[in-house]
Amino acid sequence: MDPSAAAAPKLRQPSTAGTATVKNKKKKTTAEALSHDVLCIIFSFVDLVQLIRCSAVSTSWSKAVNKLKLHQTEYFKQQHSDPNGLIDASFSQRSLSEQAEQLAMEQHRLALQRAPANVIQWKGHSVGVNQCRMKMGKVLTGVGDKVMRLWSAESCKCLDEYFLVDKAPLIDFDFDEGKVVGLVGTRICIWNRTEARNVFSSRENLFTKALCMRYVDPEAVIGCEDGKVRVFDLYSRKCTQIIKMHQGPVSCLAFSDDQLLVSGSSLGTLSLSDLSSDQRVVLLGSTYSAGVKTLCFNPNSYMVFAGSTAGNVSCWDLRNTTSTLWETRVSPNVIYSMHHLMNDTSTLVVGGIDGVLRTVDQVTGEVISRCIMDDSTTALHRSTERFGTVQIESRKVKRLSEDDRIDLMPRTSKPQITCLAVGMEKVVTTHNDKYIRVWKFRK
Repeated sequence: MDPSAAAAPKLRQPSTAGTATVKNKKKKTTAEALSHDVLCIIFSFVDLVQLIRCSAVSTSWSKAVNKLKLHQTEYFKQQHSDPNGLIDASFSQRSLSEQAEQLAMEQHRLALQRAPANVIQWKGHSVGVNQCRMKMGKVLTGVGDKVMRLWSAESCKCLDEYFLVDKAPLIDFDFDEGKVVGLVGTRICIWNRTEARNVFSSRENLFTKALCMRYVDPEAVIGCEDGKVRVFDLYSRKCTQIIKMHQGPVSCLAFSDDQLLVSGSSLGTLSLSDLSSDQRVVLLGSTYSAGVKTLCFNPNSYMVFAGSTAGNVSCWDLRNTTSTLWETRVSPNVIYSMHHLMNDTSTLVVGGIDGVLRTVDQVTGEVISRCIMDDSTTALHRSTERFGTVQIESRKVKRLSEDDRIDLMPRTSKPQITCLAVGMEKVVTTHNDKYIRVWKFRK
């Protein structure tokens, strides 16, 4: 690929903003209402893994856990108890928080690999929903109808709703603590999540034939059908860069905090660009005849994982882009989505058209777990939400062996997985139906 054609000059046209007020104001959640002293008392009774889960609930909980060093103290009690009260000298050579995190990641891997599991499911939308994102214990779902909904991954309660401002389709979205960013038709929309909320909308036709989006504050990157990636600055509200990354449509993106951008094409090529430098585009490789359907980048290991329309998952190390580290035929059909827990360099969860939830070893490419749902459903309770009454149901998880005939199993136990997001010992999935499902793996 010609580096000289990698980028276009920065655009200077200002965006035209339109705003629409959202009626419902955000209420203070239970997590935010608890005082620091109350949190300290509660956390003193919680074990290590539960503490790490708690730190993902909200910023205030995370700060409380980190400030008080509760997870470090718990690690001392679990790993370095001594009848004489002495501390192992070698222990001080490593960060307590690093060791606590390592222990949590090991338990997370074991849970995905072999722990008993069940699926909590509920109808969260009036029509089929096929996208989900999960952060800080919250799940955002959408694409299909005219509303995105924010849920608690633990209680399955609806926490908030974000409505589209017009008839344009919602293509892709992401969120953080302060805002929801959506690719809506040919423009970017931003929903403010704090206090009296409103919606900012960029001008129309800013992104023609847009296919995908990824967002890391303060920039959103949009992949388009013309093989170009457009960079939109959320604060200046301008398209600041246009980068030619492929000869064919950009089908998927991965975007890191340090502005590394990886893109995949429906023609099967993968490209890399560093937005913080000269925008030079590097061709990572090709999946040959199969198009790239999904990407996942791990900033801790600098590994990029690509899922193809042929069911293959490939791995590249960005520190050595000359060849793939491994390539595995994970599924007989299309891979739609992949994700891993932040800071986890061990496991990668993969889902696709055959409906099997697979866990792959990030280092070797070996499939270490295969799961589907059991046919039987148990009603748990009803939940009254702002949009109606929701029935919460539970289904058992069935683990499969490599030799099991997936094609002979009922389709109701393995609806296609269109998107997934991974949390601590849990995975959220959507299936292009009305259901949102949370797979909970407990030791």
